[in-house]
Amino acid sequence: MLNDQAPSTRAGRYVRQPSGYRAFIPKALPPKPAVHFTNELQLLLSKADRALGRLDGSIQILPDPDMFVYMYVRNEAVLSSQIEGTQSSLQDLLAAEAEILTPNRPKDTAEVINYVSAMNYGLERLSTLPVSTRLICEIHGKLLRGVRGSHLTPGELRTSQNWIGPEDCTLLEASFVPPPPSELAEAMSSLERFIHYDTELPPLIKIGLVHAQFETIHPFQDGNGRVGRLLITFLLCQKQILTKPVLYLSYFFKRYRQQYYDELQSVRDAGSWEKWLVFFLRGVVAVSKQSTNTVQRILALRESHRVIINDNFGGAAGNGHRVLEYMYSSPVVSVDDVQKLIGTTYPTANNLVARLVEYGILHEFTGQARNRAFIYQSYLELFDETEQEDEA
Repeated sequence: MLNDQAPSTRAGRYVRQPSGYRAFIPKALPPKPAVHFTNELQLLLSKADRALGRLDGSIQILPDPDMFVYMYVRNEAVLSSQIEGTQSSLQDLLAAEAEILTPNRPKDTAEVINYVSAMNYGLERLSTLPVSTRLICEIHGKLLRGVRGSHLTPGELRTSQNWIGPEDCTLLEASFVPPPPSELAEAMSSLERFIHYDTELPPLIKIGLVHAQFETIHPFQDGNGRVGRLLITFLLCQKQILTKPVLYLSYFFKRYRQQYYDELQSVRDAGSWEKWLVFFLRGVVAVSKQSTNTVQRILALRESHRVIINDNFGGAAGNGHRVLEYMYSSPVVSVDDVQKLIGTTYPTANNLVARLVEYGILHEFTGQARNRAFIYQSYLELFDETEQEDEA
């Protein structure tokens, strides 16, 4: 195995450009020498496969698997966007989608909404267009439409040099300079060929390599990190490793952000693909376990609240259950929403909401006397990253 600290051209080489800076030109995948399957890497690959299998199986026991997908897509949108500096929370996103005005909502919520739109668009588009440069550009266009970065040619490969480094650093001070625009078309074509025609590597290894290579190419002026993380989910679904899009690594990458950046840079500088893949698979194992645990906690929460409604709501129990099930896909509601759902009078809907608040199922969160909104707080807390455990 290569010495991780030794200078290496295994992943590519730095080439000095006419204006004096050095840009990285990646080599085509798969790596050469080939990925060395150490005992650690083989063990983690086996654990990751098993953890994904358990997750996929656990999703099937939910009354409505899509309700889990709904929240996971949104939680991923929040976490992935936070890596790029947004401040919006899951509650901010849900309130915005429900068109409920809340005080002090961060201005960047629109970026997170775009992420949800890009994710859903990509998942639907996979039925007619496989992961490709074309699909990646379409997703990028959705991601940056009308938000920060929208002036940087959304949906188009960049035509100028970008770079990565501390805020306000110059090109010559950058910690990493991706390939120049003249190299992008070939780099993306090569990546696309690897995705579709190289079948010898295990799928998870291949996906880990693709993500790192995409982040190295950095084909857009903005939004590369978010698109690269979306690619992981799209590839898992395209390769039918998961029947539902429920594995999102942004929590793991956010928690270990500096190590994430360091491992990617180590691939470029030292060719240490194996070290990156160990980190990537640890994330797959940890997040798969978290997601499986969340499924179990959802079922337990649902059952406990069904019991509360059965035991305390009398003749209103039927409508109480309808609202409860509705909240698993729409955790932020108003009395008007409940009225439309159960098809009754406003006072009846208002009384039902009051009962749900009384028994701690709903919580009012706007603090307003009028136009009040209610949130299924205990459900949102199941997706709180601070509650997660990450062990590989």
